[in-house]
Amino acid sequence: MAMMKTALYNGGKSMHLAEQKLPPIGESDALIAVHGAGICGSDLLINSEPTVANDFPAGHEVAGEIIEVGKGVDKSRIGQRVAVDTIGHGRACMRCWYCRIGQYRSCMDQAPIEGGGFSEYIKRRAEGCYPIPENMSWNEGALVEPLAVSVHGIRRGEMTGNETIVVLGAGTIGLTAVAAARSLGAGKIFISARHEHQAMMAERLGADVVITSGSSDLLESVYASTQGRGADVTIETVGGNSVATLEQAIEVTRVQGRIVVLGGFRKPLTTNWLNPLLKEQSIIFSSCYSVMNGRHDFEISIDLIASGRIQLQQMVTHCFGLDQIQNAFNTAYDKSTGSIKVQIQS
Repeated sequence: MAMMKTALYNGGKSMHLAEQKLPPIGESDALIAVHGAGICGSDLLINSEPTVANDFPAGHEVAGEIIEVGKGVDKSRIGQRVAVDTIGHGRACMRCWYCRIGQYRSCMDQAPIEGGGFSEYIKRRAEGCYPIPENMSWNEGALVEPLAVSVHGIRRGEMTGNETIVVLGAGTIGLTAVAAARSLGAGKIFISARHEHQAMMAERLGADVVITSGSSDLLESVYASTQGRGADVTIETVGGNSVATLEQAIEVTRVQGRIVVLGGFRKPLTTNWLNPLLKEQSIIFSSCYSVMNGRHDFEISIDLIASGRIQLQQMVTHCFGLDQIQNAFNTAYDKSTGSIKVQIQS
């Protein structure tokens, strides 16, 4: 049986290379040769745990070329350049109630996990492979997924034109949130950034005000700009083990404003819920992507990149081959390298 090269988590921030069997192709499947796969913050967090060695490759920010399809898939799809929804549509049954309304990530009969983009090849349902144009680089194709996360959050938050937006956190999701908000009609955009190179990138992507000095300075700046009201929409992208950024979002958002939570909080949250109650704020949780108003977030994201309205290529600061996966992860962990988005390419 044909084999493929993969990279697997060891835990403790280390990776190892392995050879695995090429996955069998089912009737509705496509086999994709991976040409770009981004290292996500969730990859860094999961692989920092000491006991998470796994048996199949991770990597969910994926772009590549379809090289084989199942019997039920149109053969004309072979050779297509695609961005792959590895989490939702690419594993969806397309029959259950959630699939029928486009909520593929909540599919009640998902295909089993068989590995992600830190590999030479990946298999997913062909319907979850979204065509990308020839003028889109593999760097950009692998950024469709994180952009779709931010696009979904902004759509969930029902942002309207010229609203004041605050983005908390300047990692990949925070930066793509800035780019998406700017392209979708935001007014003034504020963002908090920990590192200088992230701050510079936020400005290039469309942020009007970047705060690197602390939460009090962010609050003062937003209040000064809005006659003391606060932000219309705040997008929290940090999550983690602390409630600090959620409390900051509550404080900086106006009465009856919206808070969109994109960050994955890893522990139960204990906070004073009386504050958002008295301010009548809407706290909206947003996870991944789906179909909304007839369009999937991947489709919108591809259009934004392909049209040139969003210039995400500049976010890719480092590229490595699959054989250099450990160096890639080391670079992504170490922000002193100036890393923003680190990708694996072939």
